[in-house]
Amino acid sequence: MSRNMQEDTHRSPSYTVTCEDYVHVVEFSPFSSGTPLSLLAYGGNQFVVVASCIFQEEDKEIKGVDFNILQAFHHEVRVDALAWSPESRLDRVPNIRLCSAAADRKLRLLTSDLQERHEVKVMEGHTSYINHLVFEPTEGKQIASVSDDHTCRVWDLDGNENCIFRLRSPGISVCWHPEEVFKLLVAEKKGTIRFYDLVTQQAILSLDCGQSPLMWADWCLHNTIKVGAVAGNDWLIWDITRSSYPQEKRPAHIDTARFFKWSRANENIFATTGCPGKISSQLLIHHLGHPQPVTIGSTAVGSGLSWHRTLPLCVMGGDRKLVFWLTEM
Repeated sequence: MSRNMQEDTHRSPSYTVTCEDYVHVVEFSPFSSGTPLSLLAYGGNQFVVVASCIFQEEDKEIKGVDFNILQAFHHEVRVDALAWSPESRLDRVPNIRLCSAAADRKLRLLTSDLQERHEVKVMEGHTSYINHLVFEPTEGKQIASVSDDHTCRVWDLDGNENCIFRLRSPGISVCWHPEEVFKLLVAEKKGTIRFYDLVTQQAILSLDCGQSPLMWADWCLHNTIKVGAVAGNDWLIWDITRSSYPQEKRPAHIDTARFFKWSRANENIFATTGCPGKISSQLLIHHLGHPQPVTIGSTAVGSGLSWHRTLPLCVMGGDRKLVFWLTEM
């Protein structure tokens, strides 16, 4: 990359919010939730914090970001992953439903009205570190999780395991098809991405990175023939109708890449992060029409990555702060 390109694309954060603890994981709610507010959850050492965010682009009367903590829930152990239920909403009677994965290998299903009713259901079954989990996106009646124990497990809200997929290496990430809720994408660390049919409980398609470790894969929700991933220090993109091998592949980070997340506002934009270093973690925002990243950022010991539901805005956690970057469409 040329020096001029680096100067043009390197961006300071658009917004920064101070937190009381190191942020391990951060997730915008991907669902409309019947409210214009953005719901955000982040996990510290022993807390899950739920907040609302209004940004200047959503409300012209807001200068910068209006960040309001709605509730902080004590968590028994470190939070490693979070997922929002589509049942979460703030209009009418508030109802928040989140599922967390923790260092003790358990899932915790949290339901709250943000007033007096707070319920937690502990779900046990995984025998090793849980890397990712996601709710079924239409009704939120099921949860899929993947683990270092070489399984993908699908749970109901009572904590029962509806099915278990045996994997050939640790499960890294899992995605549900936004409309065809019987289709599930599971990424494995050795470099394979498989699609499963939940009705037949069989694999129906696989993609090959050709390299490892595969650190993350994501399904483009606006165009579900696109799948993206990071493996080694490269990003890779597939058109699943054409080949099991990636159509595009480029170096992304000097050290191992950590996350790949598609923008929810634009199918041509995605972000990648590098693994946390001693000083900072790199964020790159890419556009498929540009040969170089359109935004370069960094934050101290960054962790987690999530996109806003409607804005080209992404957030990372870090050392007692949330860091937001807004990019051009």
